[in-house]
Amino acid sequence: MMPIINVIEAVRDAMKEEMARDASVFIMGEDVGKRGGVFLATQGFVEEFGEQRVIDMPLAESGIAGIAVGAAMAGLRPIAEIQFADFISPTMNQIVGEAARARYGTKGEVHVPMVVRSPYGGQVRGGLFHSQSVEAYFAHTPGLKVVAPSTPFDAKGLLKSAIRDNDPVLFLEHKRTYRSVRGEVPNTDYSIPIGSADVKRAGHDATIVSYGLTIHYALQAAEVLEKEGIQIEIVDLRSIRPLDTETIINSVSKTSRLLVLHEDNLTGGIGAEISAIVSEKAFDLLDAPIMRCAGLDIPAMPFAPTLEAAYMPSLEKILATTRKLLAY
Repeated sequence: MMPIINVIEAVRDAMKEEMARDASVFIMGEDVGKRGGVFLATQGFVEEFGEQRVIDMPLAESGIAGIAVGAAMAGLRPIAEIQFADFISPTMNQIVGEAARARYGTKGEVHVPMVVRSPYGGQVRGGLFHSQSVEAYFAHTPGLKVVAPSTPFDAKGLLKSAIRDNDPVLFLEHKRTYRSVRGEVPNTDYSIPIGSADVKRAGHDATIVSYGLTIHYALQAAEVLEKEGIQIEIVDLRSIRPLDTETIINSVSKTSRLLVLHEDNLTGGIGAEISAIVSEKAFDLLDAPIMRCAGLDIPAMPFAPTLEAAYMPSLEKILATTRKLLAY
């Protein structure tokens, strides 16, 4: 019987196992050492691996990312933690301008095998500066992989793949899932290929494509609709770039209806890209317009509980949008 753990434990186990396996892997970030990280992702690491491989950094995200780029180019495999995704904007030049372009700019001679981990997302009462979703900014960038797991099994398997990858990976962890989502995770070594989606629930009446926290809301909605005789297929992207277009199209070919669900702002989000792909490649398979259920187009997540709830996709919103989709 496999142990049941939560998402933060899966992240911790993946990093610990990879550091034990490969001496070139090291961790750097704010409070990752003695404190063990603000969410305790690196709890006990400095005692086990030492301060040369678990490096506390100053409050300078651009420096964290820049040093990680240089270390990766020199043959190491850094895991750089940005304490909250809200603070990742100072790293844009290092991640987007340097790491993502290094292989292309050197004709494949230079690789940047680095992982940038960062907790993202709302419904944690984090307010304006601890609740942002940043995936769309980075998913626009060729040369950069963007991963957002929703379960402990996926988190561990994908993080192992990210650490072993020879190109830069942004690994986004929804902080709401850290301790609220639990699941079986093998004790044995395993990995999940980056760029492979997962059908979390099979169905034939409509497809919901999502990732991260909102996958769990989609699954709740599918359970409610099942009592009404409606079977919803749930596709978990897991990787936002590259997208598993084949799995998305195969699902739509079964259901003929598509709802794209994400917490990030509606306009310019991942849902828009998926909608465009399905419109181009599978328009004749659709029996209804593609619909999106996403965060509101406001500058940041509100702090007040009522306003935060108004922003977030919810079970009620997903059910209403899905019923509208099914009515066509």
